[in-house]
Amino acid sequence: MPPANMNRTAILARIAIRILAAVLSVAVSAASGASQTLPAPKAPRFSPPRLADGTPDLRGIWSSRSIAYADLESFVIRGDKKPSAQSIVVDPPDGKIPYLPEARKQRDQNFKNRASADPANKCYQAGIPRAVLLPTLFQIVQSPGNFAFVYTDNHSYRIVEPETLAHDDGIDFFMGDSRGHWEGDTLVVDVTDLGNQTWLDQDGDFHSDQLHVVERYTMRDANTISYEARLDDAKTFARPWTIRTSLYRYLGPDARITEDECLEGSDGSWHHLSPYDQKALLRHDYKAELAAEAKALAAAAKQ
Repeated sequence: MPPANMNRTAILARIAIRILAAVLSVAVSAASGASQTLPAPKAPRFSPPRLADGTPDLRGIWSSRSIAYADLESFVIRGDKKPSAQSIVVDPPDGKIPYLPEARKQRDQNFKNRASADPANKCYQAGIPRAVLLPTLFQIVQSPGNFAFVYTDNHSYRIVEPETLAHDDGIDFFMGDSRGHWEGDTLVVDVTDLGNQTWLDQDGDFHSDQLHVVERYTMRDANTISYEARLDDAKTFARPWTIRTSLYRYLGPDARITEDECLEGSDGSWHHLSPYDQKALLRHDYKAELAAEAKALAAAAKQ
């Protein structure tokens, strides 16, 4: 038989091994549980630069990079169109504009005739929210207590008055009548009096003179604004609905609003003139237009 002290040593070694194994098992289990239950650390909330009055500084040249200006429901197949991108309609969840039955028929008719029926083709100002979604640049001009948007297209602009001033009800404007206030770091703009002479996109989505838009501008980082608009129009839509997209700061050396002219040609069609197009004036034949006008006046005088 082995000596007693050897048996005692072996027993103590086995006990120590079992205790160590138990401790390691508990440690591993605790670490595994912690990795499953501890939430991931949240990214710090962006704190935007501020003006002297403490409000976020949104000044700059901005634009949308989506194709929503062409079709808010970009993924929807309509006629000869194919899916191209995700809808920016976030409510309803299906990404579709909740038209009333008769209004949907009008929208479909607009789509069929979009090449000639789109008010933008007549150089009408874009309206809200379409002006925000255009691929051209717009500028935010801001100082303590003052806020304005200046758009490239058709010399459009709008001044955001404080919400303490009542809307100019009964007077329609292409760009609407805007009143604003701050909710934390979000600029909320209430827009009414938009009339019914504008579309929401190139594909014929439209509204009536009862359209009411509430916009929300929130800086996500130094060069990105989250843009959201809630549209309500009981004449056209079965319920209010919401779009959401991003606006991006333009950082190029030519970051400025350019001159945009929209003139009627001698054939009666309208077209934009860009200061960057050296042939624009040649395409717009002023001499022929003046001659045609003089001829029409002479014919009228003979009658």
